[in-house]
Amino acid sequence: MEALVCKKLGDPTIPPNSSENGPFSYITTYPIPKLDTPTSVRVRIKCTCLNFATGLHVQGKYQEKYPVPFIPGSDYSGVVESVGPNVTKFKVGDRVSSFAYVGSFAQFIVAEERELYGVPNGCDLAAAACIPAAYGTSYEALIQRANLKSGQVLLVLGAVGGVGLAAVQIGKICAATVIAVARGTKKVEFLKKEGVDHIVDSSKEGVIESVKKFLKIRKLKGVDVFYDPVGGKIAKESLKLLNWGAQILVIGFASGEVPVIPVNIALVKNWTIHGLYWGRYDANKPGVLKDSSKELLSWFARGLITINICHSYKLQ
Repeated sequence: MEALVCKKLGDPTIPPNSSENGPFSYITTYPIPKLDTPTSVRVRIKCTCLNFATGLHVQGKYQEKYPVPFIPGSDYSGVVESVGPNVTKFKVGDRVSSFAYVGSFAQFIVAEERELYGVPNGCDLAAAACIPAAYGTSYEALIQRANLKSGQVLLVLGAVGGVGLAAVQIGKICAATVIAVARGTKKVEFLKKEGVDHIVDSSKEGVIESVKKFLKIRKLKGVDVFYDPVGGKIAKESLKLLNWGAQILVIGFASGEVPVIPVNIALVKNWTIHGLYWGRYDANKPGVLKDSSKELLSWFARGLITINICHSYKLQ
């Protein structure tokens, strides 16, 4: 089978099999994975996603390290190609989607039956591959952890990134007042189509001044839920916008800098700080990821969320 193999840790932007000797090798004769348990399922992958976390895996900078060589890639969708003798929920030809810690940058992957969920008819398989990690992260953060309610003010940093855009859309589903921060005219124009209540172009204006002006016009006290996949200076400054009793969702640090949240202010203002590491939910709360993904696929089938695929590539 075809597979993109990380042969060593390094810069993930170097093309596979290039003269620069980057981390990747594109292999056309990689062994097809075998069914290793009676309840395992082999899936012919239709689509997988390029996630920020995958780049960290290849650089060895993720929370969890994987010994090389390994096939990177996490969330995916495809068609069941083979099933173990004890599999009861799926048959050959069924459309499925799931999440793997690594292994999806290949033609085939093997998963346990319990890890898979069916993709409803009418759902595009390519779009279904985009749901597990990005939308799953934002679903768990906003719905399960922050319990976002109608009328609350939601501030989203990195609002055109994968998890950021998912947070924006879920915020609108919850009827929250959504404030989105992005950088550049193209991203701002994109967010306008998403029906965001207020957009801050951080390349042209200060986040604090822009948001305070909006809050004043709307006669709102402050931000109730702060969704932060960026970190760094912009995250630390945004704390000034938070309401008493606000909830902070720590999603990641795309800026490369981990912000320091002053816990003395958190005490005085009664803030709640949630760390959200979506990838480890299945190990600690079995079934949570599957349930949220099924709900999100239902939302997608009903047109409540829209998957925006900006680029697509062949594996090589």
